[in-house]
Amino acid sequence: MGLTEVVVGEHRMDFAAPPDDVTAVHDFLADVWTAEPSVGGEDRMALELAVVELASNVIEHAATDVPVRCSLMLAVHGDGLEAEITDDGRPASVDLDAAALPDESAESGRGLALVQMVVDELRYDRDGERNRWTIRRGRAGAVPA
Repeated sequence: MGLTEVVVGEHRMDFAAPPDDVTAVHDFLADVWTAEPSVGGEDRMALELAVVELASNVIEHAATDVPVRCSLMLAVHGDGLEAEITDDGRPASVDLDAAALPDESAESGRGLALVQMVVDELRYDRDGERNRWTIRRGRAGAVPA
């Protein structure tokens, strides 16, 4: 999915876990939605679920004995939303093509499958010493360019 090049708003936060946790991400997103009132509720809810789930995974799985330094960038385009989370934690050993919901009795393992359900694109790359998670979602009701 390609989003148009016109960026309505771009927002960024840097955090380290610990001491920061997903509460910092929730607070950041609340500020973004205040600054971007044109983003509808369905899009806000879907992107927030995806971003918070990815940030939680980074905090839980990329952590070592030192804080993981992370950056979160969120861009609002006229026809979509894009978020990128980067971190300097351990490389993720993940196969996005194999992400699926586990059976209902499982206590974990739903995250990436849920993210894929609410976004149009989920991508993971290892760039040097950094992990990069990118998500894209077309805005509800947007007409593709």
